[in-house]
Amino acid sequence: MTAQTSAVLEPVRGPFVWRGDELARTDEWIYRLSDDEIAELEETGRRFVRDDPDLRLVSAADYPLRVCAEAVRTAGADLDTGRGFVLLRGLRMQEYDDTLAAAIFYVLGLHLGEPMRQNLLGDLIDHIVGVSDRRYTEGGLPSRTRDQLPFHSDSADAVALMCLRPPASGGQSRLVSGATVYNELLARRPDLAPLLFEPWHFDWRRQDPDAPAHTYTSPIVSWVDGVFSMYAGADMIESAHRYPGVPPLTGPQSEALALIDEITYEPGIALDMDFQPGDIQWLLNYAALHSRTAFVNGADRAHTRHLLRLWLRRDVGRPLVPNFGKHVVVADPDARRRGPGDATGRFRIAEAATVRERWGD
Repeated sequence: MTAQTSAVLEPVRGPFVWRGDELARTDEWIYRLSDDEIAELEETGRRFVRDDPDLRLVSAADYPLRVCAEAVRTAGADLDTGRGFVLLRGLRMQEYDDTLAAAIFYVLGLHLGEPMRQNLLGDLIDHIVGVSDRRYTEGGLPSRTRDQLPFHSDSADAVALMCLRPPASGGQSRLVSGATVYNELLARRPDLAPLLFEPWHFDWRRQDPDAPAHTYTSPIVSWVDGVFSMYAGADMIESAHRYPGVPPLTGPQSEALALIDEITYEPGIALDMDFQPGDIQWLLNYAALHSRTAFVNGADRAHTRHLLRLWLRRDVGRPLVPNFGKHVVVADPDARRRGPGDATGRFRIAEAATVRERWGD
């Protein structure tokens, strides 16, 4: 047992520890944009569309947000030292086309972190849509299916989702506190807790069909200088063991994954939210796991679920153990400006706001 492991074989405490049933009784996790903040975002977004900058090269300094400075500060504090997420609400989506909405979203992202490429095609804005007829359990890409997704962490310091359009039914966003899940596991099976600090194989190919390797490895839990972080995804761990050369899961490892899954779905653990058009959810991947419920699209575009996604590097000095999370995609701080996919990425806002219809099928 390492010193880091022994340091957290006790309950984690702090604002990252929360239960969904308690938060659901409040709206403290919702930041409602003022009329002046909305006006500034709209004006800035329209200038962004007119300028049409290269998404790889543009910076926050090119598009300053003065009125929205408090919203950005509040969102950053909620991510870094608060509950680990915040929902921004109030944008007038009925007045925007998808390009303007994507521009507003990208500008806000620039002020909260460094956008990252989300696939080997080089895309900086990805789309969460139900365009694939493949089931998730049959290998469908998580961002392209209409199925329920298990709780997991994404491949960046922070992830942001913007709702362009909700589905006809379903598609709730679900969040759970990683620290709460850990505390529950520790209370019930303290013998399994040390396993979470060891490296686990994650299925890279399942997350990105163009990945250069089948798997990468990461601990599920990091504890450095008193800072707790979690990176999880039982299905991505379990499917990684189908590849040659990846050793099978041990009995205790399987028990740990099953218990994490059981805890996340217990009544009261998760916070569920229905996205409204224009909602933006900011989430620190080290603080909370996320999922969604299955959804059904309607016959018209207005009821066809479509979210935009940003992955952000948020360099605030958070201490992490080496090779934590999907480190294979975050090692190069200049990866937005140069990297794989320069010939295939969509680096202009109008093009980036459209879906790659057949990718990932």
